[in-house]
Parts: sequence; structure tokens; C-alpha cells
Amino acid sequence: MEYRFSDKVLSLKPSAIREILKMTSQPGIISFAAGNPAPDAFPVDHIRAVTEDILSKDPIAALQYSVTEGYAPLREAVKDRLRKKGVFHEGMDDVVITSGGQQASELTCKSFLNEHDVLAAEDPSFVGCLNAFRSYNVDLKGIPMDDEGIRADLLEEQAKKGIKVLYVIPNFQNPSGRCMSAARRKEVYDIACKYDFIILEDDPYGELRFAGEDIPSIKSLDTEGRVVYAGSFSKVISPGMRVGFVCAAPEIVAKIVVCKQVSDVHSNILAQMICHRILTEYDFEAHLTALRGIYRRKYGIMEQGIRDNFSDKVTVTHPQGGLFVWATLPEGTDMPAFCKAAVERTVAVVPGSAFTAQPTDPTTSFRMNFSTPTDEQLVRGCEILGGLTKEYCR
Repeated sequence: MEYRFSDKVLSLKPSAIREILKMTSQPGIISFAAGNPAPDAFPVDHIRAVTEDILSKDPIAALQYSVTEGYAPLREAVKDRLRKKGVFHEGMDDVVITSGGQQASELTCKSFLNEHDVLAAEDPSFVGCLNAFRSYNVDLKGIPMDDEGIRADLLEEQAKKGIKVLYVIPNFQNPSGRCMSAARRKEVYDIACKYDFIILEDDPYGELRFAGEDIPSIKSLDTEGRVVYAGSFSKVISPGMRVGFVCAAPEIVAKIVVCKQVSDVHSNILAQMICHRILTEYDFEAHLTALRGIYRRKYGIMEQGIRDNFSDKVTVTHPQGGLFVWATLPEGTDMPAFCKAAVERTVAVVPGSAFTAQPTDPTTSFRMNFSTPTDEQLVRGCEILGGLTKEYCR
């Protein structure tokens, strides 16, 4: 029969990253395309111990239906952590647990945006959320970035025409690795207040700073309840558990709860209980320190590999945290051909077109991940890619 799919999904394409990851399963492929935590970053022993304890002492609570808002002790633990960062404002904010950070963004979109409303985002931006936004038939506007983050002048230019929601990843942005400066965060918030739009601040990488000083979140500036702060335990405990959260004004959280009830009822309760125990019964700060050490070292290997092997005509970002490096070849480079040639030489990267608000926009950039490959793969992969950049930059 002929299937008549909804207008909302007709134009959706498979995630470019997921498609590339299918190729990385081939033997011998070095994948710089994923965004997974390093294999040695998982607190496996702690997770095993608390899971056994939970299932031996309170199995029904872990296996039964629960409330949509999330496991109450985890919500309180999240609030405590956010208070220390100046993110959670007593009496002005509430927290709901979500199935990963991406659901937090998708439910925010669902709560605020009608078809053809304008959602602005950094350009480039995270492909998973861009596809979630596209599924609601929003008018997606990409705002170019500079080294300090989203360009405030171009954001204001778009705001004059209209914005309903702005989506940003201020800390070690996916895919660029950039960190929005404190001054730019203040500019962005002021523009939101002036033109009356919501800011969706996505922060899955903020705990992974391995150089430089922490910068206060945009949410910490919020006195009007217009910032929705989305976080996740995917990069600091386990992505497979799918546990994230939203911190926002109580009215926003209440609407997200209703939207979540018709989506998945509630997030995995056993996973929430495990996350709570890891946060409160183990030295979580020591765990984060260990993670930062892992990523500092792995980024150092990639950075050295780029310096030693890449053409000097390639520009790259220099992240102080997170998982990604963004590389740009000279204007006019055939990026699809470059990425195809890279895979043929056994290295997979993600073309920049996967991250643009308009996939047809030309780009000569690609994203590299340093968390997933082994140290040896980082060295060899940079050697192979470096040789290829010199061929394409002649």
C-alpha cells in the first residue's frame, strides 16, 4: 500500500552521524565520527554495586511505574548541584527528569513552538536537536558563530524579525568545541529580554572542562524565568541510561511534564536511582576530575597530531573541554569528496553539512571526536587525515 506519512516527518532524513557510524563498524575503520564517552570513563564498578544493592533492597520501587516528574531524591540531588552553580533559583525554578538531554530539548520545543514559529540556533549546531526541531515544522534559523560563540549582532538582527526560542550550547559546543564567553552570554540574555524570547541552554559538556576557568551559565543571569536549562548525565555517568533533566520556571516544568506524560510516561526509574546513588554516595567530584584528566590527555594527543600532520591552511578550534574539534578547509573544498576519501583511507569524520540549520548550505568544515578512539587510533588517524588535508589544500 501507499503510506501517507505526516507532513511533520516527510522531510526528515536519517541522522548523518548515525549513517556514518554504520560504516565505522567495518574492520579497520578509525572513527573520529562518534561522540561517545571514552571506554575508560564509565564508573562500571560503582554502577554494578549500586544496581545490585537497589535490586536486593528495593526492587519493586525500581521496577514499578513511577511519577513523570522523576525520582524525587534524584531531583533534589540535581537541585543541590545546580544551586552550587547558581543555576537553580529558589522559588523561581523547578526540575523535571527527562530521558536524556535531547528529550529535554525536544519537550521544550513541543511546549513552546507552533508550526512555522521561528527557532534560532547556533550555526553549526547539534544535529540531534536540529532534527527534533525540524519534526515540529518550525522555521529554523541558523545564526553564525565566532570564537566567542553565537554572534550577538546577527542574533539581534534576526530577533528584530522574530524569534520564539533560541537554542544554544554555550559550553564546548557540539560540533565546534567553542565556549561562549561571559560577555557574549550577557549579550545573548539581554537580547532575549529586549525581544522577548525563550533561551534553551543545553549543557551536556559543562562538567568536562579540562582547561581554563568555568564561566557562569546563561541561566545564572536569569531574573525573568526565560531560560530553560537542559542537562544530562550521559557524558559524565552513562549515555545508555538516558537520564537528563530540565531546570526552568515551575510553569514551564509543569507544561513539560504534561508533554512527557504523552511521550514516555516517565524516564527509566532504575537508571534514575542509580544516578542518584552515584551522585550522593560516591565521590562524584573525584570521578569528574578523573574524566577531565582522560579528556585532557586525549585532546592533547589529537592536538599534537593536528599540529604535526595537518596542512597549515586548515583552521581548527582549540576546545578547553568537551569532546570535539572543528576543522575547516579552504573555501571551495569539496567536503563530501573529502569525507568519502577519508573513509576510504580508514578514517571517519562527520561533514559540517550535518550540523547546519539548512543542510544545503555550503560548508568546508568537518567534526572530529577525540574521546572515543584509542590513543593509537588518535595518532594514526591524524596522520592519515593530515596527509589528506595536504592533498586537498594544494
